[in-house]
Amino acid sequence: MENIVSKLLVRDWTVITRELHDKGFVIVPDLLNQVECDELVAAYGVDNRYRKTIVMERYRFGLGEYKYFQYPLPELITTIREKVYALIAPVANQWMEELNMDRRFPASHAAMRELCQQHGQVEPTVLILKYNTGGFNTLHQDLYGEIYFPMQIVLLLDQVDQDYTGGEFVITEQIPRAQSKVNVLKPKRGDMIIFTTNFRAAKGSKGYYRVHMKHGVSPLHKGHRHSLGIIFHDGLS
Repeated sequence: MENIVSKLLVRDWTVITRELHDKGFVIVPDLLNQVECDELVAAYGVDNRYRKTIVMERYRFGLGEYKYFQYPLPELITTIREKVYALIAPVANQWMEELNMDRRFPASHAAMRELCQQHGQVEPTVLILKYNTGGFNTLHQDLYGEIYFPMQIVLLLDQVDQDYTGGEFVITEQIPRAQSKVNVLKPKRGDMIIFTTNFRAAKGSKGYYRVHMKHGVSPLHKGHRHSLGIIFHDGLS
């Protein structure tokens, strides 16, 4: 895993975390190579990797399918989850301080998992999602229990405008006493999006306030789209 660690550490995390703090999302390009993406897509049909499959239309979540990994996670995913967590935890704690909230998050992902376990959250929430033509994901938040880390990541595994068209990543912001704002992202294969799970801190004329955010995927016009979602907290089920 030296290659993925090197790719992470050579990035300018001062710039990345500043943008994440200020906007609630940031794209880190070219984290995974094509071989790594293809291997994750090919493994979608390997049943012993996963603990649960969700057909989205059954629950009115959208149109598509996703699978939750079981522990132990693949080494590549574990490495990304642990390394990225440590790099962005200071931003999460800065938001908590700015919003005068008591919650603080541990510096390591191992300690974050221990915190989840103390609250009965022991199931892995890392998932891989698959959409075909017409597929989409409704706006939502990935909380899974009382304890949740306020950021998560998604990695795109197929090439936009080659493997699929449409299927943009959508993030909405509900600003207090104002209309909602929509951000439409079009990442390429191998890109990583870091974004807020629930809310971020924003500075106004009277100090900081919460901006509640949701995310989803717009309908695919054609083709197929896979993505890897890495959530840092574990779930109840």
